[in-house]
Amino acid sequence: MLQHMAIPHPFPYQGSKRGIARHILAHFPRDVDCLIEPFCGSGAISLAAAAHGLAKRFWLNDLNEPLMALWEEILQRPNELSKNYERLWTEQHLDKRAFFLGIRDKFNAEHRPHHLLYLLARIVKGSVRYSAEGLFNQSADNRRSGMRPILMQRQILGVHALLAGRTTLSAVDFRKVVAEAAKEDLIYMDPPYQGTSFTRDHRYCSGLSYAEFADALEILNDRGLSYMASYDGKTGEKSHGKPLPRSLSLTHLHISAGRSSQATLLGDKSETVESLYISPALVERLKDGQRHDKIPQIQQELALE
Repeated sequence: MLQHMAIPHPFPYQGSKRGIARHILAHFPRDVDCLIEPFCGSGAISLAAAAHGLAKRFWLNDLNEPLMALWEEILQRPNELSKNYERLWTEQHLDKRAFFLGIRDKFNAEHRPHHLLYLLARIVKGSVRYSAEGLFNQSADNRRSGMRPILMQRQILGVHALLAGRTTLSAVDFRKVVAEAAKEDLIYMDPPYQGTSFTRDHRYCSGLSYAEFADALEILNDRGLSYMASYDGKTGEKSHGKPLPRSLSLTHLHISAGRSSQATLLGDKSETVESLYISPALVERLKDGQRHDKIPQIQQELALE
């Protein structure tokens, strides 16, 4: 049975599937050569898969170039990154608010990876936001100082141990990445659209339309590739986004993500249910008995539409 374990995560990232990763891993086949995350963000699914030995190689991609530069530091220069973060964390204490704003200005001018790591450790709810001009503009949570340096180093080194030497990094359009996928690979997509609205996602300087994403999935189907996609969901009676087209013949699962911390504080008892779409090719792999034997079937927590 898939056990809970301490999987390293150096930075929070709103929309991360860290909390439901085990439910997504439950649909991994046993023969994954490369796990591809074209919209990787914090790489929660790749980290969970690596921790459980569910793929041989990984490909992390995201259009956010500074984010991918941070990933490169984690995988190539973890000790240097840890020291730079410790310096910033220590220097902030004279005036945390002013220091945060100063580092934010420096990041917008220079895009240094350790500046981004510090900002991610301090921002409100891990919610990354950029202005229309592409400037990082999220505020700090001034109640907190961010992850302590000793713990940050542990998280960074943990990720390095899991992924270094077997991970490809890129910052290109997701279609260029999935075009390289083979039938032995598995693609997990959590696009920036996130099913929250029909407007541009402010974590990026450009959005991804529903039609563009659906068209890309149709091409993947035609090629017989295995993929999963998180795209829409519901909180109580409120729907977040439009379900993917039935013409794609996807298996549509619902995963209970529980109540958000914010909803709990407000006394809202509504639970969030997230969609997970599974491609026809992946369904066939799982039907053929290729489900990974390290992973339990969690059918009681999933509802098939």
